[in-house]
Amino acid sequence: MSDLLWQKPGVKVDARIQQFLAGEDVILDREFFLFDIEASRAHAEGLQQIGILDAEELAGLKRELEALAEDFRAGRFILDERFEDCHSAIESRLVERLGDAGKKIHTGRSRNDQILVATRLWLKDRLARVAATCRESAEVALARAEAEQGVPLPGYTHLQRAMVSSLGMWWAAWAEGFIDNAQRAVQTLHWVDANPLGSAAGYGVNLPLARDHTTTALGFGRMQVAATYAQISRGKFEMAAIEALSSALLDLRRLAWDLSLFTSAEFGFVALPSQYTTGSSIMPNKRNPDVIELMRASYSAAAAARTEIEQLLSLPSGYHRDLQFSKGAIFHAFGRGLGALELLPDLLRNLEWKTDRMREALDPSMYATDLAVDLARQGLPFREAYKQAADPARWEQGDPEASLAARVSPGAGAQLRLGELRSRLDALR
Repeated sequence: MSDLLWQKPGVKVDARIQQFLAGEDVILDREFFLFDIEASRAHAEGLQQIGILDAEELAGLKRELEALAEDFRAGRFILDERFEDCHSAIESRLVERLGDAGKKIHTGRSRNDQILVATRLWLKDRLARVAATCRESAEVALARAEAEQGVPLPGYTHLQRAMVSSLGMWWAAWAEGFIDNAQRAVQTLHWVDANPLGSAAGYGVNLPLARDHTTTALGFGRMQVAATYAQISRGKFEMAAIEALSSALLDLRRLAWDLSLFTSAEFGFVALPSQYTTGSSIMPNKRNPDVIELMRASYSAAAAARTEIEQLLSLPSGYHRDLQFSKGAIFHAFGRGLGALELLPDLLRNLEWKTDRMREALDPSMYATDLAVDLARQGLPFREAYKQAADPARWEQGDPEASLAARVSPGAGAQLRLGELRSRLDALR
């Protein structure tokens, strides 16, 4: 490992202790590396504005930061165990190439606000991806609701046959769900869109740092004003981002459950695209819905990550090294969660319904609620209508299209109000 930024003469460094302290940081920090470079560039510009750097030094730093970013993207620079973390790697490279100018880059900042700003930029990027994927999923679901709104589909409660439903109602449910999820991701992005750079270790510094400049240069919506709150917010903002992701993953889990059931031989309502299935290692007859099963499982990573971070936050104000462990949690949550979520739009586009099987599953009992409501509309008290409609002797095989056409309550088969969902979706763009 290269010299530690904090190492002082006469301080002994124990390799085993240092390994424990560093942990997986240098590997995890690969996720943050380009964002840390971006923040370092803005910080350098701010230092030039207040006279710490001259124009030539700033130009050299920006040139070397860009070269380092290009080397990292191309695989010519690897963040590995030579370095304690991404921050020390960047500073080491700048000192190596620029000497004293490189040694000036850390003026006015701490690794505390460095990791905060890199994390915040990373979270903004990931939340934007969550929002975009939810919008795309909602768009696909809404288009299919419009195209297939009158196709009958059995509706279930308690996994028992309940009422006649439709593909229009099924698709509209997911369209509205993912519109909500996109909206929540956007709202959370706006909430975490606050620049902590310049808060240093949480108490500011005796320099007039150009925090307004770094806020604008890094594309933040606002400055996180209170230096101490910048530190207190670490973990809190990460949990909020995970919760926005989790909202989408909860819907993904339920949708995947539907498809797991509907693709089984016992239901046989839908066929998955072949690339979303795998074969068995022993049973030649099998095609397994492994992709949707892992989609269903992906919420667990987000739930575990949120819990892990929450348990880290039993802390007083100020920075504490416990917070280092929050990095792995967010990477695991978004790595697995976004990986699942971003497969969803194409899956929804390519589902093939088996409408004959769906129609065959509509038995006479599923029209009993329609009968009860019809009797109530004719003036019979609903509880009496309910009793009469509960008699199997009165059940007849109905016309599913007629049942759907008569379902005129807002949001039901004949009143999907897809235009309202379309307007909400368009407003998110």
